[in-house]
Amino acid sequence: MAVNIPKQTDVFIAGGGPAGLATAIALRGRGFEVTVADAAGPSIDKTCGEGLMPCALTALARLGAALPPQHCFPLRGIRFVGGDAVVDASFPNGTGVGIRRTHLHRALIDRAQEAGATLLWDTPVKGLSETGVLLGSGVVECRWVVGADGEHSRVRKWAGLESTRSQSLRFGFRRHYRIAPWTDCVEIHWGSGCQIYVTPIGCEEVCVVAISRDSHLRLDRALPMFPEVFDSLKSATPSSTERGAVSSTRRLERVFRGRVALVGDASGSVDAISGEGLRLGFEHGLALAEALANADLDKHALDMYAAAHRQLARRPAFMAALMLTMDRSAWLRRRALRALSSYPRIFETQLAMHVGEGTASDFIRHSMLPLGLHILAT
Repeated sequence: MAVNIPKQTDVFIAGGGPAGLATAIALRGRGFEVTVADAAGPSIDKTCGEGLMPCALTALARLGAALPPQHCFPLRGIRFVGGDAVVDASFPNGTGVGIRRTHLHRALIDRAQEAGATLLWDTPVKGLSETGVLLGSGVVECRWVVGADGEHSRVRKWAGLESTRSQSLRFGFRRHYRIAPWTDCVEIHWGSGCQIYVTPIGCEEVCVVAISRDSHLRLDRALPMFPEVFDSLKSATPSSTERGAVSSTRRLERVFRGRVALVGDASGSVDAISGEGLRLGFEHGLALAEALANADLDKHALDMYAAAHRQLARRPAFMAALMLTMDRSAWLRRRALRALSSYPRIFETQLAMHVGEGTASDFIRHSMLPLGLHILAT
């Protein structure tokens, strides 16, 4: 059904992916008129591991978004596999879910429509104007513009927010397979310069992603490097075509300028190894909605958003950096995985920290120090 393009709105969001829709939902909860535009049509797919940890589900609950249970697979925790070393731990704060990206997107669309946001699909944003945004049909006037248009954000470029403090790239390739899951965890299989992620997303389907620094390493070449996964998938039928995407670690100098603010991957990102990209996008939307709701009373409201944005990124960036150190060093990876396998309590402490349940002192005392000692002793 065609939707009339409004002539004006309180907030215009460029990008109708999960971060843009989460921001729209959060802003509607604060009473703003919100318009979302995306050049694509629903439902939008994107290469990702398709696992949501409990903290991501908590953010979704704050948004009032309900995931369809028939499309969700409960995830108990995380498992690391490397050679003969295997270790897993349960989430300390409930279960996560595996869900196809398209089903997640549809659930967010439904919630945004229920909340009263105006959604414009197949509607590319052409640029910014002094009073609003440019569409093919003309200008939509607005008070605020939100860039939620992803890793290669044009809004970020138009607003002069491209300045980056740090950046690194890896490359992921995803395919779904029709097979009953053999695990109730998100599995990360560690190899030389590459990981394979396995996420159950249904009673008869798994999501498999290969991620590395090699932009040419496709799944068909990566999987034989991981015999356990390769053998498990021999009898499975692919249920989707292979899709690729960039996994970027990017920290921007600023996430707002004037009346333009950025959320989700447009505002910077952590490597996919953290599993936190979607959760961060949801939290950005909630934090920005709170800031804009206070903008009339506090001229520094967007500074508060920037501070919240930095705080949200701190823990996942730290945990991703630790895991990427294992990716870079075969010596460290072998010894760390052996130590974690022999002393699973260390891994439990690490996972608790990863999902925001542990303290920094506990993490140092019960994880980093003993892990370092065991690595040196092996």
